[in-house]
Amino acid sequence: MTCAHSTTGAPSKPTSAPCKLFRKALQSCYVRAMTQELTTSLPTEPVRPSESPGWWRDAVIYQVYVRSFADSDGDGIGDLRGVRERLPHLAGLGVDAVWLTPFYASPQADGGYDVADYRTVDPLFGTLGDADDLVRTAHELGLRVIVDVVPNHSSDQHPWFREALADRPGGAARTRYHFRRGRGVHGELPPNDWESVFGGPAWTRTTDPDGTPGEWYLHLFAPEQPDLNWDSSEVRAEFDSVLRFWLDLGVDGFRIDVAHGMVKAAGLPDIGRTEQAKLIGSQVLPFFDQDGVHEIHRSWRRLLDSYPGDRIGVAEAWAPTSERLALYVRPDELHQAFNFQFLKCPWDAAAMRQVIDESLAATGSVGAPTTWVLSNHDVVRHTTRYADGGPGRGLARARAAALLTLALPGSSYLYQGEELGLPEVTDLPDELRQDPAFFRTSADGQDGQDGQDGFRDGCRVPLPWTRSGDSYGFGPGGSWLPQPDAWSGLSVEAQTGDPGSTLELYRGALALRRELPGLGDGPMSWLQAPAGVLALSRPGLVCTLNTLAEEVELPVPGRALLSSAPLSYGAGTVRIPPDSCAWWAI
Repeated sequence: MTCAHSTTGAPSKPTSAPCKLFRKALQSCYVRAMTQELTTSLPTEPVRPSESPGWWRDAVIYQVYVRSFADSDGDGIGDLRGVRERLPHLAGLGVDAVWLTPFYASPQADGGYDVADYRTVDPLFGTLGDADDLVRTAHELGLRVIVDVVPNHSSDQHPWFREALADRPGGAARTRYHFRRGRGVHGELPPNDWESVFGGPAWTRTTDPDGTPGEWYLHLFAPEQPDLNWDSSEVRAEFDSVLRFWLDLGVDGFRIDVAHGMVKAAGLPDIGRTEQAKLIGSQVLPFFDQDGVHEIHRSWRRLLDSYPGDRIGVAEAWAPTSERLALYVRPDELHQAFNFQFLKCPWDAAAMRQVIDESLAATGSVGAPTTWVLSNHDVVRHTTRYADGGPGRGLARARAAALLTLALPGSSYLYQGEELGLPEVTDLPDELRQDPAFFRTSADGQDGQDGQDGFRDGCRVPLPWTRSGDSYGFGPGGSWLPQPDAWSGLSVEAQTGDPGSTLELYRGALALRRELPGLGDGPMSWLQAPAGVLALSRPGLVCTLNTLAEEVELPVPGRALLSSAPLSYGAGTVRIPPDSCAWWAI
């Protein structure tokens, strides 16, 4: 972390008050959180963070991939009690809310996104009491809690699907899912040409009770994840009940998995080409981004609004344009939608500016905040994605991108470990991989993929908390995926107190974001800058980003607050290092 007083060749009398400001805020927040007693003797009445209307509009929300965050019981898999014990780290980091990936009862065919019971906790992750304790403790620390809901599909072990398999073709139990007769003389071909996002056909044929081949069922993901039929009133009523169950427990909202996928085009028409996963986010498909999903989200918004405390819905929605994504966050629909256009943007100043402009214009047209996200549990970590320019450039760019995103108007999402600068783990042995897409073959049965690449395990390796130990503090019994030896030096323990570390850069940026009224939601304008450089203005602040491979010299924009790499000064100018970003008070 670089402040005004730590730059080389700086003006002779730099003003260090902003540095002291965010360090004081950081120290106060972190010490207060670290000394907060984590006790199971919780108050009878739920404690909630202080009410702040529209809190989500500029919130920083931290994604916890539960099985890889912290393990309390030594089985090598993260759990809810482990998350609860590490909440002071998140409070000290300075985030506003925590998003938890699924912890419901599940056979774990897809890391918990195959839900067998939406109202209970899988023993792998703890108990319902652990979930209640986590929510209450988070609220005591001033953190809100968002949980995943998975409405597009259930597990094939869900009681509904077991009933459907036992029912006759056309029976009532089968109407909750998509069952169809096959094509061909004997129904031996899938009902249409849809492909699974994980690769291979999106249909699996059932076997009738008498042992003969039966109907086919739809699964846009793994065969263990049959798609629910949202034309069914039973499905809609069930999920209203599920949402109420968790809202009554005290959660602050839901991240809606595959929010773009619940409604399928009438008649389930063919697409007419293969490698359909590559089309996701580039065009409307008969199984994704159908207009009918918006009526569902409007009904959920009404449900959320019926609860106190600004409970929110966040769409995981892949849409082909920023304008179509904005449909999910109209005033009567959801509160936020992930901005995957920004996530996919290359390290290029012109491309970044275009995506930022389009994103702000689209969400602004419906009065919604924009979200900014660089990584999540389904994509290669951005430290590695940005590393195409040579050794060290991935981390340098990731640090700079963090400051850019936290300076933009709206809400930011952080994926666990990005505050440590963790890279993607690219050398996991095949026998240890668990991503279901890794085991899928192409539609013609040959080796290869026509869906996702199957390498999502590399961004899900458990976090390092300490310099030493079998799992670097992740838990007392090792970790479900091996951590690289180099992660000792990237651990929370190793980086804490090191002013040059990525962790302290994030802590400083988040402390400043809380203190400076011009950050978060609000206006932004572009400033003139050389090619390859972005300069934007927020009230009281300027952010400069150099995406080039060489340093650039600019007039000093203001008083340096924070930079991702050391700055140096000339006579009235500042030299911005390559692949770096700086904040300036004006």
